[in-house]
Amino acid sequence: MNVQDVRKMFPILDQEVNGNPLVYLDSAATSQKPTSVIEAVEDYYRRYNSNVHRGVHTLGTLATDGYEGAREKVRAFINAKSTEEIIFTRGTTTAINIVATSYGRENVGPGDEIVITPMEHHSNIIPWQQVARTTGATLKYIPLQKDGTIDIEDVKKTVTSNTKIVAVMQVSNVLGTINPIKEITSIAHKHGAVVVVDGAQSTPHMKVDVRDLDCDFFAFSGHKMCGPTGIGVLYGKRELLNNMEPIEFGGEMIDFVGLQESTWKELPWKFEGGTPIIAGAIGLGAAIDFLSDIGLENIEAHEHKIVQYAISKLSEVDGVTIFGPKERAGLVTFNCDDVHPHDVATVLDAEGVAVRAGHHCAQPLMKWLDVSATARASFYLYNTEEDVDVFVKALIKTKEYFGNVFG
Repeated sequence: MNVQDVRKMFPILDQEVNGNPLVYLDSAATSQKPTSVIEAVEDYYRRYNSNVHRGVHTLGTLATDGYEGAREKVRAFINAKSTEEIIFTRGTTTAINIVATSYGRENVGPGDEIVITPMEHHSNIIPWQQVARTTGATLKYIPLQKDGTIDIEDVKKTVTSNTKIVAVMQVSNVLGTINPIKEITSIAHKHGAVVVVDGAQSTPHMKVDVRDLDCDFFAFSGHKMCGPTGIGVLYGKRELLNNMEPIEFGGEMIDFVGLQESTWKELPWKFEGGTPIIAGAIGLGAAIDFLSDIGLENIEAHEHKIVQYAISKLSEVDGVTIFGPKERAGLVTFNCDDVHPHDVATVLDAEGVAVRAGHHCAQPLMKWLDVSATARASFYLYNTEEDVDVFVKALIKTKEYFGNVFG
């Protein structure tokens, strides 16, 4: 993979911010978009903008082919059995909420357990808090090791015969921890529990095979994997989805509507009420083509190289604390002594370096780390070691600035 050639495919990277060349290190929040994705969305709106499924005219047929063609691309990308198992949503948050509302509230009751981890994104905590509150179930947490990883022995101790749902992220958006989903799933299934995986931070960066993982539900977002915002995916095993009720009702998802009762379309459309996210799905399909052409194995190897280089460089800077395990996905979360993360991000931005600062929608994890906030640099296929050098140099400058002001 030639990173310089890859960078040329992302027009937004060729600009200056505050008089400096842009160094974009915030892909865990949202990735940048290659020209092919931008053009695919523009082509839909310019050439065949129409609603899907309902019309027999030419534009409607082209739009339907594009929309359903994208569903097949998603199916192949994550190795699902059927396109019936691929539901387009607004994003990971919506996908998890569908499972929590439609499956969780109907299959969990008093005395039952829902098991998650303290590292989860709020989108994989709050829905389960709500299910527990409304059903009388107990919300339990798998404890974390000191480096922010999960020990399988702790999973075995936490998941019991009362556990009905295990919900866990595949990759932490704060620590970069890569969780052993396949092993967790095996343990959960032995107790009859279903497994919900938040794949928002894994799907863009590594090969995902839902059949190999054997998870029951898997959620991810398009905008973190070079696709448009506002589009995501819920994968669910067909037998589970068939027994679940829709949570949005109206057009598109119906089969027959009478004055007193109605029936629903078959999968996957019964979960896609209203006009779907057509342009978003087409853009996601283009993003999948783009990532597949480069190869997820190449992307993962490149990010591993970059993040290890970043850790080695940051480790040389006095007063910088790095959070998370040594082996991790492509991000580094850190703090500088006596400098608030928001101040770090502000000064870095003045140098053209974009990082994220805050609690990263992971307040329970911040409490576990005993910090109020952190700064995070996250990498993707278009980042280079030179980006890391600029970032570290700007960070040293930040520390010197605040040292002079408050020293």
